[in-house]
Amino acid sequence: MLELPPLSLYVHIPWCVRKCPYCDFNSHESANKIPENAYLDKLIKDLKNDLPWAQNRKLRSIFFGGGTPSLFSARAIEQIIQRAETLIGFEDDIEITLEANPGTAEQQKFADFKSAGVNRLSLGVQSFNNDHLSALGRIHDGNNARRAIEMAQNSGFDRLNVDLMHGLPNQTRAQAITDLETAINTGTTHISWYQLTIEPNTAFYSKPPILPVEDQLADIQDLGQKTLADAGFEQYEISAFARNAEHCNHNINYWQFGDYIGIGAGAHGKITLPDQNKIIRTAKTRQPNHYLNHEVTALAANTPIAEDQLALEFMMNGLRLTSGVTEDLLTTRTGLLIDQIRPKIDRLQQEGFLKPQSSKYCTTDLGMRFLDTILQRFS
Repeated sequence: MLELPPLSLYVHIPWCVRKCPYCDFNSHESANKIPENAYLDKLIKDLKNDLPWAQNRKLRSIFFGGGTPSLFSARAIEQIIQRAETLIGFEDDIEITLEANPGTAEQQKFADFKSAGVNRLSLGVQSFNNDHLSALGRIHDGNNARRAIEMAQNSGFDRLNVDLMHGLPNQTRAQAITDLETAINTGTTHISWYQLTIEPNTAFYSKPPILPVEDQLADIQDLGQKTLADAGFEQYEISAFARNAEHCNHNINYWQFGDYIGIGAGAHGKITLPDQNKIIRTAKTRQPNHYLNHEVTALAANTPIAEDQLALEFMMNGLRLTSGVTEDLLTTRTGLLIDQIRPKIDRLQQEGFLKPQSSKYCTTDLGMRFLDTILQRFS
C-alpha cells in the first residue's frame, strides 16, 4: 500500500558563466545581468502553487542546483529558504545544499551563504589538472579549485562535497588518482566521483573527444575506489563517497524513491498521492524567459508513472545504493507487491547480479558494474 515518503525541495537556477561541452543540464550562459529579483519572485509563486503536494509534510532537505546557483546573492538564497520554512516547514535536522563553481568563489559570499542557512556546499571541481579543466571548458584552474575548497572550509562549511570526474580526454590512470588524492588531502567530507559520459545535445556529442578505453576506465575505477576506501571514505552509492557518515541526505531521498517538489526553470518533481493510488512526475517549463513570463503556473507536465514502470523506476534509483533497498520499501513507495517481480529477482540472484537475500535487494560487485543490464530486466 502506498504511503507518503519523506519530502525534499529542489530549486533550479539555470544560469552559468559558460556552458561546458559535456553538460546536458538545463543551463544557459548569462550574457547579461541575471534577472535575480524577477526569478526570485517567480520561484516563490512556483512554490506556492505546489504547496498542495506537500500534504502536511515538512522538508527533509533543500538542494539548489543549476546552472550555477552561487551566481545568485546570499540575500536571494536566504529569502527562498525562509519562504520554504514559512510555507512548508522544516524537519529539525534539515540539510540545505548549494552548488558552487570554484571559478566564481568568494570568501565573503561563502560566509554569507552560510549565514543565509545553507549548511552544505557542493563544489564543481571536476579536476585539479589545468589541461583537463581546459578540455572540459571550465572557467577555473587547479589553484582556483584548491582556494575555493579552503574558502568554503574557512566559512564554516563542515559539510563539503567535491565533484570530480574521471575518464577525461587524454587522462591517465595516475592523473585520475592524483585528482582524488588532492581532494582527499583537503579534508573534505564527501566526494562525488563519476565517469565522464558523452550525452546527446552537448558539444562533446557533436565533436566527441578521445576518451580512455574500457580497460583503462576499469583500472581507474578499481584503483580509485581503493584509494578512497584507504582514506576512510565509504562508498554508499555508485558515485558517492563519504567520510564520517556525511552522506547527502537529499540524494538518498531520491534513491529511496522519496518525494520532491521541483521549482525553477526545467525543474522536475516526484509526488506520491496515496488517496489517488498514484505517483506523478512533474516538470516546469525549461526556457528561463518562458518560465518568467508564465502568468499563473510554470507547470509543463504532470504525468502519472504507469504501473508497469514502477518497478523499473524504483530499482533504477534504489539499486544505486550499495546497501540496497528493502522489500518493505518497495511496497510502501510503489504500492507493488514482491510477488509481482519475484521471478525477475530470483533470476537476477541466480545469475549473480543480486545478492541472495530474502527481503532486501542489493547488487553484487558484478551487478553494480552492470546495473544497466539489471534494469533492462524490469523495463
